[in-house]
Formats: sequence, C-alpha cells, structure tokens
Amino acid sequence: MKLNTKSIIFCAALFLSSFSIASVCLAENVRKPAYAGSFYPSGKSEIGQTIEILTSKAKETRFTAPSGKSLKALILPHAGYIYSGLTASHASIVLNENRFSKVILMGPDHRVGFAGCAISDSDIYETPLGQVRLHKDAAKLRLQKEIFRSIPVSDKNEHSLEVVLPFLQIYLKKFDLVPIVVGSVDYNKIAGAIDMIIDDKTLLVASSDLSHFLQYDEAVSRDKETINAILNLEKEKLIKRDNSACGKMPILIVMSLAGKYGWKPVLIHYSNSGDTAGDLSRVVGYASIAFYGEPSMENKNISNSLNEKQGQILLKLARKTISEELGIKPKPDQESLASDLEDKSFKIRNGTFVTLKLHHQLRGCIGNLDASAPIMEGVKRNAINAAFNDFRFSPLTIKEFDKVEIEISILSEPKPLEYKDSNDLIKKLRPGVDGVIIRKGRASATFLPQVWEQLKRPEDFLSHLCTKAGLPSDSWKNSKLEVLTYNVQYFEEK
Repeated sequence: MKLNTKSIIFCAALFLSSFSIASVCLAENVRKPAYAGSFYPSGKSEIGQTIEILTSKAKETRFTAPSGKSLKALILPHAGYIYSGLTASHASIVLNENRFSKVILMGPDHRVGFAGCAISDSDIYETPLGQVRLHKDAAKLRLQKEIFRSIPVSDKNEHSLEVVLPFLQIYLKKFDLVPIVVGSVDYNKIAGAIDMIIDDKTLLVASSDLSHFLQYDEAVSRDKETINAILNLEKEKLIKRDNSACGKMPILIVMSLAGKYGWKPVLIHYSNSGDTAGDLSRVVGYASIAFYGEPSMENKNISNSLNEKQGQILLKLARKTISEELGIKPKPDQESLASDLEDKSFKIRNGTFVTLKLHHQLRGCIGNLDASAPIMEGVKRNAINAAFNDFRFSPLTIKEFDKVEIEISILSEPKPLEYKDSNDLIKKLRPGVDGVIIRKGRASATFLPQVWEQLKRPEDFLSHLCTKAGLPSDSWKNSKLEVLTYNVQYFEEK
C-alpha cells in the first residue's frame, strides 16, 4: 500500500505525539502506599467503609467553630485506624469539600534521623483511595537546600503523612499536596519558609500523636497538660515537656504561625488507645485540634513575608554599612549588593531593629517601631546606630567587627492591647510571640519577642521592661500602662 506525503507526515506527527504523551506518563514518579494493610485497610472500598463508620461516630460530637473565623490549620493523629481513627475522623466536623486547593501536611521523622526537613520529589502520592498530586510549592521549598531536601529512604518508609492522607482525600476531595517530614530543625525557620506559601486556600496540617505507653490515668493527665499548652500557644512549655507529642516540631511550626496571625486553637476531640482498642496499662494519646483565624490573608504584613534569602541580603547590607563606617574595605560578596537591593520588598516601609551580639552577649540594639522608612533605609540607619550610638555601649571597634554577630528584625504594625488589670495583662501576653511596648507619660520602652528567651515569665518580662523605661519595676502591677504588641520576622547571619 502506498502512502502519500501528507499521510506520512500525519502518521509521523501522530507517532511523535503518542511518544511524547507516553514519555510524560512514564516520567510520573508515584510514591506508593507503604502501610496500606497494616495501619489502615488496603482496599478502596474497605478503607472508604472504615472511614465512613468512624465519621458517623465523630458527627455525634458537639463542636462550635468560632464565629466569623475560618479554619487555617489542624493537628491530627497518625496511629493505626483501630486506635486513632475515631479522633482523626473528627476532622470531618470542620472540613468541607473543595474548601482548600493546597494542603501542607507535616509529620515527624520516625524512621531515619536527619537534620532539616524531607520533601518528596515524587509527582504523586498514592493511597488505596487514589492519587494526590504534589503542589509546585513542594519543589519550590526544596530550592532552600539548607533546610529542605529529598530523602528517598524517609519518603518510602515514613508513615506519619500517609496515614492521615486518606481522611483528607475523603473530606476535601480534590487538593494538591506539600508533604514535609520534619527532622531536627529550628521550627521558626521552617515556619518562616512555610509562611511564604500559605494563603486563603491553604490548609496546614500537623500529624502527631500525644504521650506514648503510659498507664491510662497518667496519660490522660499528661495529655491534658500538653493540650492546654497548645491551646494557650505556650511554645516554651511544650518544648520542655518530655513524652508529650511525637510530632512536637510540626505542632510548634503551626503554633508559631498561629502566634503571628492570631489563629485561635480549639480542641475538637481527645482519646487514647485505651478508649478504643488498646491495653489500659500502655496507652498512646490522640487529639484533633483546629486553628481558626481571619477569613482573608490579603493583609499579610511584610514582616511575615520576607524569605531567608532576602533576610541574608539585608544582613549583608547591615555589615557592609558598618564596615564602611569603620573604613574597612567591603568583601567581594558585599560589592554585588546593589542589584539584590532592587527587590521591591525592601522599599516597603516597616519598623526595623538591628541587634549586635559579641560572644552571644548584647553589644548594641537600636531600631524604629514605626513604619517611617523603607526597610532598606531602616536597616542601614539602625546598623550605624546599634554599632556606634547605643548609649549603653562604647562604639564598636575594628577589632570587634569580625567577631560581632548581626541580627535584623522586621516588625509588624504595633497594636494596642486592651486589658482590665495586671492579671488580665499577664494572661493576654504571648511569651515567645509578642514584642511589647509600654508607655506612661514620656516614659516608654520595648522588648523584641527574642527577649522572651532570657525572660520567660511574663512577670519578669514586664518588670525588666518597666525598668528599661525608667519606671519602677512593679509599675505594670500598680498603674495602668499603655501596652502595644507586635510580632517580628528576624534573621541571623549564617
């Protein structure tokens, strides 16, 4: 049979098109389920029926969401469904189909042991219920190689994400996934990175069980204290607690963002394995906790929107500014700053602080609370003032310069804190989250949120702040002060 030229061209085009499509299909990298048949059922109909039964029981729980608020984050357990499935199914009370287009699912590392975070380089996560495509933000986060990377052995063997995923598939139906297994890490840095990719259509989920292998009554008591620490956003208290939550780091990341945005955590359900299918002498605790905040994030403040790379550029600017004042020749990496500083984010007006430390001790700290200057100009001015014009210290010397550590804080807009009395003030302050300004007449002072690391008790924090303002240390107890709070995003030199 003869083929004319047009037929040959058409057939060739069809072949190439088919080859291209086949190549794309072959290129899809699918993360297959590793725990179907052990932690949860392996068949589609069986797992669907199991979650349906659990969901029906969960719907019997009375729960009232905060009025006028939107769901922002969840904490859910990840044990076998026979143990934690009932508590996990309580997510059905707060989740609606197609409410979120992206889910950032974080779970702890149980299997490997590594620093930083592992993000799968697969294209798709698969469970017996079907496939969930990874969001492009997963690859975007992996570009920050110092904290995010692909760790295949973790990806294949970790259960903390996989076990939660079927509940999300049933309750949300369609969404893209950013899967993060959290190892040993600075949770604030991870929160800052995640902050860059959350919006109104993003759900943040921390996968975690609570206490492990305690006697029933002891577990209930310990878990109650852990839950209260979460509900009160007491990060330091949670950090210090042993045997509190295997997913402590993912929970702290959620708590850090909750503090920045004013999300309110609410307990949906608590149980332990002794309530469901376990031995009362060795139980594991489970909780479902929902975080609610303002419906729209359109007004995300720039203080929560700079990434690590931008922060390091500002730190180089601060060091270059001080070196020029000292008459030191700039280093090669500082000479290329001009193009980096064209970033429009640096032109936005925000309060800024520059802090200098020498051998981890304060060596100077000056800043401006109001948004009176662009970030870039504020950093330059405050770098000079912190180095040479902080009256508490002598001017920085050339000999000290190479050893000094520089930290930059970008402030949100301070907001008045309404309180009834000193006890109410103590309750409303958020240790580790709030920067605080106090004013009385002409006296005023502020502490950045970082100061909570040294003054962990609100009483001590306020007493030292009053002293800094030139007021009696107990002024916060005996007189009505004007109090304002703010939060910061801060960066340290690597």
